[in-house]
Amino acid sequence: MDKTRITGTTRLYALLGSPVAHSLSPAIHNASFAHLGVDAAYVVFDVDAGQTGAAVAALRTLGIAGFNLTMPCKKAVIEHLDRLSPAAELIGAVNTVNVEADGTLTGHNTDGAGMIRALAEAGAALEGCRLLVLGAGGAARAIIAQAGLDGAAQVLVAKRPGATFAQAADDVARLAAATDTPMGLVDFTDPEAMAEACARADIIINATPIGMGENNPESPLAPERIREGQFVADAVYHPRRTALLASAAEARAMPVEGVGMLLWQGLIAEEIWLADELAARSLAPDPAPILPLLA
Repeated sequence: MDKTRITGTTRLYALLGSPVAHSLSPAIHNASFAHLGVDAAYVVFDVDAGQTGAAVAALRTLGIAGFNLTMPCKKAVIEHLDRLSPAAELIGAVNTVNVEADGTLTGHNTDGAGMIRALAEAGAALEGCRLLVLGAGGAARAIIAQAGLDGAAQVLVAKRPGATFAQAADDVARLAAATDTPMGLVDFTDPEAMAEACARADIIINATPIGMGENNPESPLAPERIREGQFVADAVYHPRRTALLASAAEARAMPVEGVGMLLWQGLIAEEIWLADELAARSLAPDPAPILPLLA
């Protein structure tokens, strides 16, 4: 399809949040739609949390085909939807909304699934693995919940002590009970606890912003905490090769770039939106033609 042409049959997808001018989502989705030959276009709308309900009502009226949410709308949107997927309900946040054939709006969260898919693409089979997730914020909760749903043997979460430590402990306990997966919270500042957690982990995932930005030498882990054979993934995608991933490569571990999570959380949204069309044409979203746009 010629993406310079918008016709009367072109479906519209969108991102709601604020700020969104910097978002890579239009580049990712429009390139993917073009690659798949889908008659669709993707745009962004700057919407703050208080405007979420009005924006969703407007999108219902205009007949949008589906939409994404970023901050600060991921939680605010929930009360304006008709139902939630199991992952979105567990995480308590939505980043993808599917418009069903009957107009029902179903909220999904593909953030955790995006990381799990990136790991699988790198050769890490999650089922039966022990995970260590660094951080306990929104991205971490999405990863923890999805890991539990997908059959991880154990998930440990490392967080610095502070005012939100007790809340994080409650969140981890809730996710453990909901997914029937052994989970625990580790004090990020406790050297012995962190050494043991790192040594036991098959997969280490950084879900903090540590290391973000060009020329940022920070890493959430000392190099000696990483062992050969581990998978070490970063949710940070700018830069592509963070200090953490450089240490993983030096330790002969398997580094997994954050750009994989970025791409797959978007492409899994397309799998949801376009499920019938993709199945009918035996197609699947592919990150390969999109990666050069993110170089």
